[in-house]
Amino acid sequence: MSAPGPQPPARLLGPQTKGVTSVARVPDAWYVACMSSELRPGRVIGRDVLGLPLVLFRTKAGDVGALMDRCPHRNVPLSMGRVEQESLQCPYHGWRFSTDGACLEVPCLIGETDKKGRRADAFAVRERDGFVWIYATPGAEPTSEPYAIPCADDPRYTTVRQAVEAEGSLHAVAENALDVPHTAFLHKGLFRGNSEPNKIEVCVRNWGDRVEAEYLGEPRPEGIAGRILAPGVDAKVEHFDRFILPCVAQVEYRLGESHFLVTSCLTPLSDYRTRLFAAISFRLPLPGFLVKLVLAPFARWIFHQDQVILARQTENLRRFGGEQYVSTDVDALGQHIRQLLKRAERGQLETSEEPQIKRFEMLVG
Repeated sequence: MSAPGPQPPARLLGPQTKGVTSVARVPDAWYVACMSSELRPGRVIGRDVLGLPLVLFRTKAGDVGALMDRCPHRNVPLSMGRVEQESLQCPYHGWRFSTDGACLEVPCLIGETDKKGRRADAFAVRERDGFVWIYATPGAEPTSEPYAIPCADDPRYTTVRQAVEAEGSLHAVAENALDVPHTAFLHKGLFRGNSEPNKIEVCVRNWGDRVEAEYLGEPRPEGIAGRILAPGVDAKVEHFDRFILPCVAQVEYRLGESHFLVTSCLTPLSDYRTRLFAAISFRLPLPGFLVKLVLAPFARWIFHQDQVILARQTENLRRFGGEQYVSTDVDALGQHIRQLLKRAERGQLETSEEPQIKRFEMLVG
């Protein structure tokens, strides 16, 4: 047996890391389970949300069902089944279930079929803006609706939808999506990092259920992103980053007549794996179909760079036995996101019409 490799010094694995986590589980909320385009009529797919295995299916009439991925009869995954007679049929004994989990048929049984113990656990479903949302508490009657994605169905805008997975907590992925300083290093040449830093003002507003950072005095982003956002335009930049409980990260740019909005709906598959469903909406001087040809591979490359760094970050959390963060003002939203998620997890959500405001200066290249 080979000798174990070098271990981190004990001082790095002490109480300051053990048990510290930014993971927050907020089940009484809506999350995107898949894109509408993934769920064609008659199709069955398996998905995980907050560690729960789910099965999604669309009947031939177009209705969508979301059930726990376990047949109540003999525990076989219902995601192995098929759509039959506008219901989901288990592949083992042929039990059929409606979109609300009711047992519609038990082959060979004479008598009543839909008894309490035979029902499959069902989740509330909504389909909007090109995504299938589920309410992550089975059997619950939601008192809210899923987040309405701005511009997604506005004919003045072109919208591109993408889905990627990242190895990281919802908090880590949200912070990464909304973090300005890392772009000059991880995405240098694609977004920032090609010019001398400029001093700008940051205004952070926190309403208790959402937080927003406005960047004042920011120059047009350099690199490919700047040329896509505002080709040949030297206009005032309006830039907002937002996090909206429990899972929406949003980046907005306005430059002259150009408007660019990325809304990312983050679904925690497990504590440290998150699927990001992005709706990228834009209104630019260039024809939308031309921009899509450039934007799609550009966005995939940006996401890939983020995926790699998030995977290494999560690997290091496991390596050192926990999380340890040191934050400064320029980590504008990370600490706020963590606090919002933790309060929501404890059911201590407090909202206000007037936000708490913090202002500071930072350098952006």
